[in-house]
Amino acid sequence: MLATLAVRIEQWLFEPPEDVRGRPLGILMRILRYVYALARDLVRGDLTLRAMSLVYTTLLSIVPLMALSFSVLKGLGYHRDLEPVIYGFLEPLGERAAELTGQIMAFVDNVRSGVLGSIGLVFLLYTVITMVQKVEESFNFIWRVDQPRSFGRRFSEYLSVMIVGPAVIVAALGLLATLNATDLMRQVAEIEPFGTLLATLGRLAPYILVIGVFTFLYGFVPNTQVHVRAAFIGGTAAGIGWVASGLIFTSTVASSSRYMLIYTGFAIVIIALIWLYLSWLILLLGAQLAFYVQNPQYLRPGRNDVHLSPAMRERVALSVMYLIVNDFTSGQHRWSIARLADHLQLPGAALAPVISALEKCRLLTMADDESWLPARDPSTIGLAEVLDAVRSEAGGAPLGRLRDIEPAVKAARAAEDALRSSLKNRTVRDLVDDPPLRALR
Repeated sequence: MLATLAVRIEQWLFEPPEDVRGRPLGILMRILRYVYALARDLVRGDLTLRAMSLVYTTLLSIVPLMALSFSVLKGLGYHRDLEPVIYGFLEPLGERAAELTGQIMAFVDNVRSGVLGSIGLVFLLYTVITMVQKVEESFNFIWRVDQPRSFGRRFSEYLSVMIVGPAVIVAALGLLATLNATDLMRQVAEIEPFGTLLATLGRLAPYILVIGVFTFLYGFVPNTQVHVRAAFIGGTAAGIGWVASGLIFTSTVASSSRYMLIYTGFAIVIIALIWLYLSWLILLLGAQLAFYVQNPQYLRPGRNDVHLSPAMRERVALSVMYLIVNDFTSGQHRWSIARLADHLQLPGAALAPVISALEKCRLLTMADDESWLPARDPSTIGLAEVLDAVRSEAGGAPLGRLRDIEPAVKAARAAEDALRSSLKNRTVRDLVDDPPLRALR
């Protein structure tokens, strides 16, 4: 019965009558599609499992991660300025938030390179990279990206963000504090309604910071091109959801004093685990929303596998070869899988098999910067070779000899001969140099 109800709701949302599509009800239905898609993905359990996995990884790497991030600030003497940020994250835990914040800061203060030694320092770096790798894998799963960053990119990009990121947060907080302390701001605050407006902005500043951090994560972590609009919508929704859940969680903790007495010393651990789980789940749901905003065509199928038809595979393969060869010959930017997927409006998981087939047939090769180049002179790559490459990439085990039905075989051979005759002696370079196509560019 529930399955039937879900089918009816899906049909009502995605197949509305023509007379309601342009009305306020149609706008409401388009919004409800996102709510339905997020609820469906949450019920299926993939996001909850990844959120629980990230909780476990966080417990192992939270202290090394913070110690590494605070290393620059400790050298400058500003690492204590991030203590209010940590307390703000743990504030929903109630009166134990201050205690847990102090313990985390004490752990960070005790992490010294002289005490760790070379092996301990290597283990610290490994733990941090593993933590960020888990986050990237979860975001790539949401964005249907099969190819993660290379180890070199992970090491350089993630370490730079983890070291520079806290410094940027401290600088932003310090700048806000400095602006609020200036005589000009005090004079403006005495004039209404500017005083009320500034006070409101001051109260909203922590939440704006949370939205900004979430938006940055959605745009930076996935190994694909994320539009600013999609990242901002996902970050805003996740930031508001995180703040709202924090208020609800705080009231729940405050009203559960009986359970605190039952669990005694373990209460803070259990509450912290639940809050970590909710935080990661909200972060992943925001990433899922950002994906749907950028790719609304996947609101209905969701996590179901997207398979290209044989005709679509051939079309995509020719499009990929055209884009790569066109830029290669003109000396412009190079194409990565992420940029190709975004340009063709395809998920990376659907595009990756096509790229893999072209690489396997030695039509494409990967450069050191993870971009794709023609494997040989484009004037020697026939269009028929491109089609053969994606046709030969078939799933499953190979079959034995198939019984031939003579009329069917003749019809298939005639269609194939007609196709090859139309592509005879035509190469990828000819496709790029075609005058009508050049006029359209």
